[in-house]
Amino acid sequence: MSKPPLHVQILMAMVLGTILGALVNPGEIRLDDVTVTVKAKDGGIVVLTVPGDGSERRETFRDRNSFAARYPELAARIRARRERPKADATFSITHRRVHLAEDGRRVSLTYTRRIDGNSVATTREAPDAHKLIEQFPQWKPLYEQHGGGLAATVTIWARFLGDLFLRLLKMITVPLIVTSLVTGVAGLGNTSRLGSMFGRTMVYYFVTSVLAITTGLVMVNVVRPGIGAELPGSGVRPTEFHGGDQSLVEMFIGLIQKMIPENPVHALSNGDFLSIIAFSILLGIFIIHTGGRSGETLRNFFQAAFDVMMRMTMFIISLAPIGVFAFMLFATASQGLAIFVTLGWYMLAVFGALVIHAVIVLPLIVKFIGRRSPVKYARAMSPALMTAFSTASSNGTLPLTITCVEERAGISNRISSFVLPLGATINMDGTALYEAVAVLFIAQATAASDPSLHLTLAVQIKVAVTALLASVGAAGIPHAGLVMMAIVLQAVGLPLEAQGIILAVDRVLDMCRTSVNVWSDSCGCAVLARFDRADNDQSA
Repeated sequence: MSKPPLHVQILMAMVLGTILGALVNPGEIRLDDVTVTVKAKDGGIVVLTVPGDGSERRETFRDRNSFAARYPELAARIRARRERPKADATFSITHRRVHLAEDGRRVSLTYTRRIDGNSVATTREAPDAHKLIEQFPQWKPLYEQHGGGLAATVTIWARFLGDLFLRLLKMITVPLIVTSLVTGVAGLGNTSRLGSMFGRTMVYYFVTSVLAITTGLVMVNVVRPGIGAELPGSGVRPTEFHGGDQSLVEMFIGLIQKMIPENPVHALSNGDFLSIIAFSILLGIFIIHTGGRSGETLRNFFQAAFDVMMRMTMFIISLAPIGVFAFMLFATASQGLAIFVTLGWYMLAVFGALVIHAVIVLPLIVKFIGRRSPVKYARAMSPALMTAFSTASSNGTLPLTITCVEERAGISNRISSFVLPLGATINMDGTALYEAVAVLFIAQATAASDPSLHLTLAVQIKVAVTALLASVGAAGIPHAGLVMMAIVLQAVGLPLEAQGIILAVDRVLDMCRTSVNVWSDSCGCAVLARFDRADNDQSA
């Protein structure tokens, strides 16, 4: 009996891992509804909590700061009401749920509830259970009752197995990029062909990124997921949306500087992909210029090294179903499925925009510019797309992407070795779209609660441009978009604390946007291959 094709194996692993993870995950922990009354008494603040059974719990705080640290949302609401300290404030807190996740590296606790009819979510994280209880002692009874157990054990081992597979992929990424880029550039024969390919590639990257961000802007303005949302940091309102500490020009200059490594060996050891790509392209160019025996020797050396790396890559890729199973098991066992309902409208806006870009915009480009069947091309790229979805790492998926483009889609190594490593570093359609939607989601929630703030078209354009530049600098690793989002939030003066609520659903959105990143890079190969054939026909 023959083995199923690789993409079928990966799909089966994804489904099996998702089902087992969902079965293991304990789901959300429901808490009783409570009534909380805040009173000023003897120079301090007394918080009286009364659950549905009529029992009482009383907490006393010396000052407002200690009270605000324990109950930030209630303190923010009291400030919003502009109530004096001597006035009592009573809040009805209903639909209280807690989601507890452990993966061996951190413990995260997401607390969702409705305060006087408004949804609020808070995420608390710590390196381990002891630190969580030390920092947030109010959650000690809940963790002692529901923490640890089968879900924690499964997620720890699933993450360990998945990380081993991802480390294998990352192990070969840098040598594969260097050998493939040098071989591809040196194989062009002359630098004029390199110039035309580079120019067309950059035009493609720019156009698709702008289209992706535009799709995100339209979707977030249609769905308006931030209206009515209560986010962390909502108690601190900016006086206006403004420019942050790092200007767009400074960001652009920083990206240019990253392309020129002070020490190529250091860039290789640190995985600085912009520097590695720039150096590899220059090395390939000067192999062409040197020519003769020296040029031929280096060309043969890198070709031999590339052949060996591809053989190693094929072996590691054969392990993909195991790695994908582990990642999907980890994702669903740690996060579960019910947690995503809390931010449903936000997820709908991001996912809808990603689907439009991936299923409509990019296939139209492949059909009418690349002159290929989008369905057949997507089928050829399916192993890479499913691996990108499960690992949430475009750099880690790069070896498999190169293999699918060359062996399943029939595109030459000359194209794939140039377009894909460059795209995995600077062409982040999904990440740029996601950052624009996420930041505008936070901006909508902030502006909706303060009529003096206006989310103008100019602000949205600045968010779009900043998201584009930030996506270029984002590393192709899981959750890299969250790191770069801080730059975009600062650029328009939004509270960084609001980013915390997105952590609860970032993993599944990271998986989706990484798949779009890889799909966009792959479509770029189809477009460039069409123009490369045209150039060859003209030269013939």
